[in-house]
Amino acid sequence: MFDATDPMPLLQRSTGAAQVVMGPRGLVDLAQSGSAKAMLPRVSEGPPQIVFLNTSGGLASGDRLSFAVILRPGARVLATTQTAERAYRAEGAPAQADLRLQVGQDCWLDWLPQETILFDGARLERRTVVDLAPGAGCVLLEMIVLGRLARGEQPRRLHLRDYRIVRRAGRIVHHDALALDDAALLRRNGPALLGDARALATLAVVAPHAPDLLARARAALDEPGVAGAASAPTGRLVIRCLARDDWPLRRQVVRLLAALRPDPLPRIWQV
Repeated sequence: MFDATDPMPLLQRSTGAAQVVMGPRGLVDLAQSGSAKAMLPRVSEGPPQIVFLNTSGGLASGDRLSFAVILRPGARVLATTQTAERAYRAEGAPAQADLRLQVGQDCWLDWLPQETILFDGARLERRTVVDLAPGAGCVLLEMIVLGRLARGEQPRRLHLRDYRIVRRAGRIVHHDALALDDAALLRRNGPALLGDARALATLAVVAPHAPDLLARARAALDEPGVAGAASAPTGRLVIRCLARDDWPLRRQVVRLLAALRPDPLPRIWQV
């Protein structure tokens, strides 16, 4: 046992980085290290798929995880994660997660990760940066679940800083940020925050034709138990959804993706 005066032991931290380069004919380059892995499952229809995996099983204090996708001109790709990412209780520095998506000329990328589950006391700082070349577009999904709902967990302490930035020719065209902390959790039931929701999702389409999808998106917001709204600023479609449980939220996301995209869902998804 540790004496009360002993310094805290130095804990091992997880570090991982994976980068995939894709061209119109498939894989060009793959690099991976540490706990970050990337797989390319064989699919019979739709675009090639990239499945990222964090083999450490989750993110804890001081962990660092990085994924990157680079699309050469003319490529069309779907990228996802093998399972839900988990952010565990952290007493020290926040875990750091970075995603870099470089979408080349006339390329299209669907970034459709599975949900992130935030445990009580989780500390996570995540940054997603997308660079779009001329003629390129993307779909960006983010789903967050507060605690393991099946076990009745209710996070009381939390530190989340989640940024999604999309640039076209170096100019920011989409900036979405979410911050949750202990004080926000105390106010979460307010109508301007989460209400009674425990699961939330943001789906964004960034492309010149995105506003044309607004009516289709609103028509698909019909899943029982989910509150949702869609808006269409210039060059974007942004949809936000709230639910008390993650399964209705996931079903709503599936409806939206089916309405807005011509391609199948990620093969690895369980729906």
